Amino acid sequence: MYRTIGATYLDNNVGQFTVWSPLRKQVNLQIVFPEKRLIKLEKQERGYWQATVDNVTSETHYLYELDGEVLRPDPASHFQPNGVHEASQVVAHNEFNWQDQGWENINLEDLIIYELHVGTFTPEGTFEAIIDRLPDLKDLGVNIIELMPVGQFPGERNWGYDGAYWFAVQNSYGGPEELKKLVNACHQQGIGVILDVIYNHFGPEGNYIRDFAPYFTEKYKTPWGSAINYDDSYSDGVRNFVIQNALYWLDYYHIDGLRLDAIHAIYDFGAKHILKELAEVVDQLSKKKNRKFYLIAESDLNDAKIIDQSEQGGYEIDAQWSDDFHHCLHTLLTQENKGYYQDFTELKSLAKVLKEGFAYSWDYSEFRQRYHGNSASHCPPYQFVVCNQNHDQVGNRMLGERLSQLVSFEQLKIAAGLTLLSPYIPLLFMGEEYGEDAPFLYFIDHGDPDLVKAVREGRKQEFKAFHEVGEPPDAASVETFRKSTLNWQKRKEEKHKTLYQFYQTLIKLRRQIPALAYRKDRNLEVEVNPKGNLLVITRYQKDNQIICLVNFDFNAISYEFNPSQKNWEKQLDSSEEKWLGKGSTLPTKLSQSSTLEIPACSLSLYETK
Repeated sequence: MYRTIGATYLDNNVGQFTVWSPLRKQVNLQIVFPEKRLIKLEKQERGYWQATVDNVTSETHYLYELDGEVLRPDPASHFQPNGVHEASQVVAHNEFNWQDQGWENINLEDLIIYELHVGTFTPEGTFEAIIDRLPDLKDLGVNIIELMPVGQFPGERNWGYDGAYWFAVQNSYGGPEELKKLVNACHQQGIGVILDVIYNHFGPEGNYIRDFAPYFTEKYKTPWGSAINYDDSYSDGVRNFVIQNALYWLDYYHIDGLRLDAIHAIYDFGAKHILKELAEVVDQLSKKKNRKFYLIAESDLNDAKIIDQSEQGGYEIDAQWSDDFHHCLHTLLTQENKGYYQDFTELKSLAKVLKEGFAYSWDYSEFRQRYHGNSASHCPPYQFVVCNQNHDQVGNRMLGERLSQLVSFEQLKIAAGLTLLSPYIPLLFMGEEYGEDAPFLYFIDHGDPDLVKAVREGRKQEFKAFHEVGEPPDAASVETFRKSTLNWQKRKEEKHKTLYQFYQTLIKLRRQIPALAYRKDRNLEVEVNPKGNLLVITRYQKDNQIICLVNFDFNAISYEFNPSQKNWEKQLDSSEEKWLGKGSTLPTKLSQSSTLEIPACSLSLYETK
């Protein structure tokens, strides 16, 4: 049913070239380096063209000739060494010396994800440079990194969502060999790797895929134009393209999981949704390789069907993002209420997210002007990924401000605590662990002047709609890109160092305290204190219990503590001087009912056994 596509190196200088182009009368392979050759491909069933070719090496560059009219790179190119407009290159994947044979993936409920952008994570902006920083990430306590998209995009700098070649590893990052070295090094140090993939659109520049086949349909529209064809005529070839891409990353690059970008822009009304098919195929690979590969969906649908089991009518994706968590937390801390933030201004919304996964589960949304979402309260907590900032929520602000630039140091500690002490899978955005204050801006390096102009105008209109004052930074400027690079030395300076240690402590508590470490079901209760902006979270596992007191208010709040058990011991208090707070007013130990004065803008944690 499924067909391998692209250029497959078969050993002994033999390569097999397969491309899907059902409407073309003739497709030829043109070898352009090291010597020019034209090879006729044989047409096979359902529009696939193929040839097995001698004298092929990892140095072979090639193009496809379509009906004798145009020369195009391979839609399933594994490498574009000279960019999106030039020839594709064969990659001999079987020649890489993997040294991660003993690697087993990390349990889903134990994941602590660290999202990073390869180009701005280090000054060098390469896969190789990340390897030198892995000990720092391990010291922090994260156990899996999430790479923003690495598919070939135009130029040398981009977020990655303008990728025109889904299989080709970005040349300016180091290409296929260096990505494998990074994954190999991660596994050797006990760190997994998730890759952000985009199955809802292709980038606009270097996108020649329409010349090959009906990859798009006019039945639906997305923010990027015509939707990818998952359910119209010839959709079987498109679905195969996606399935092969997912297997390619997991098998050839030993990637541990895929983050599926904006699945709400994937339109498929066929009897079997492409996400369901993808989950089935990845599950088969997991069984074949005897280790679990994960699929994690970014979705704003608030639909439990994405992660539900088949017998419940679900797609069986392993986990999905809960944007509601971020929106609630961000709104409570910043008091911003424009756009979608208007739906998340009340503390009770955050309480509902902590209890159920979503704030909107078929509730009326003022922003959407309709009812939204369904209940996910039956889903285990480890099926949700939450964060207090990420590339979208930071980078889609006009000035790219991180949370560290929007709220106080005390509030940053609240954001960290709620994210890492929640029952969900936490995602940290690179640099947040030490309060990075460099922005993360939107940047591009398109070669098409008209496209650059369109991006500039589009950004202006986007922020005009949000009533932003001023001009957005020029996305095409190299300086905009450079401003977004992390300042690694700051993690050893003043408040930055203290915040980093606070994150380390939170991660240790998450793992060491049984009530926090148990995340297989919703072992928690959440109370919104009527006296003010105080959230009281109780979690338990057998005889172990914790209570987390979070005061969002700028004033202290009194709380009547009536313990059902005795001998409570304080494990964390963000207001203590060791965390650069103003000094704690909370007792170290509690053994009876008492009135507590919860410091302003603070998070504290008590444990009993």
